[in-house]
Amino acid sequence: MELLQDSFGRIHDYIRISVTDRCNLRCVYCMPAEGMEFAPHDEIMSYEEITEVLKVLAPMGMRKVRLTGGEPLVRKDLHKLVGMISAIDGIEDIALTTNALLLDKQAKALKDAGLNRINISLDSLHADRFSMITRGGDVNKVLKGIEAATGVGLAPIKLNVVLMKGINDDEIKDFIAMTIDQPLHVRFIEYMPIGQASDSWRQSYLPLEAVTDVCAEAGWTVENTEGPAGNGPSRNMKITGSQGTFGLIHPVSDHFCDNCNRLRLTADGHIKACLYWSDEYNVRRYVDDPDAMAALFLKALGTKPKNHEMALALEKKMQSHTPTVRRMSQIGG
Repeated sequence: MELLQDSFGRIHDYIRISVTDRCNLRCVYCMPAEGMEFAPHDEIMSYEEITEVLKVLAPMGMRKVRLTGGEPLVRKDLHKLVGMISAIDGIEDIALTTNALLLDKQAKALKDAGLNRINISLDSLHADRFSMITRGGDVNKVLKGIEAATGVGLAPIKLNVVLMKGINDDEIKDFIAMTIDQPLHVRFIEYMPIGQASDSWRQSYLPLEAVTDVCAEAGWTVENTEGPAGNGPSRNMKITGSQGTFGLIHPVSDHFCDNCNRLRLTADGHIKACLYWSDEYNVRRYVDDPDAMAALFLKALGTKPKNHEMALALEKKMQSHTPTVRRMSQIGG
């Protein structure tokens, strides 16, 4: 079958699949304060439908799958989907992005089913601040989830930190310090204008040069490293002699679109070739028609722009396409 290649020659071997638009948190950069109107259950792709999609994509070169949400662990029996995916010939890597509130009870079943790796969202180590950012979350449950993942042998464990100016940027040093004596891999991520290029976003946006500035102020010797296995665009570093690493993911200030290898499938069955733009293609109608499904993915890739132009949103400049109105929780990140 034809490889998943776009008009710029980029081969796509990695897909992020949202299994639900629901979440047990209401993070400030992910949802509006009033929450979201969630899709009815019958509009959400079943595990069987997701598996059929991957059976089509694997012969086209798809090798890596990441399950996202919303919060994927609120979906019942997620380990069953992991097992179904791990049985597909050609899929080599299955990862999960989670807020980890429910992870301590599910880590073993997920690992046993074939989950390889895990990313955990953690934007503050302070209980009150974490509760503010997530609108009610308990950071201690996340820390228990990290312990559970470590205990069952899920590795590498990456911690995703969305940096926000004046909100959590004073914790950069604390997060990096976690990597010195533990095999944790912290990823600092720039705040993206997904579904909302507002003045509030611009005021909270922080370029990631702040991270290297903190390292210099702390007197740490920093060296570049390849970092742990994975699919991400992170520039990886470590404190000399540390067990873990830290990395910078800067989609706004220094986009990595030239090397983009990812597709997204929303919980309601829409292909998104680019996270930022509004273009979507509904694949559910073709679940019983593998040839038509393959053709739709190739069509989506054929219209994928060269880059996302988030930096223009920061500067309030005209963009070449229409940005998505979906919030991050609806897309799956």
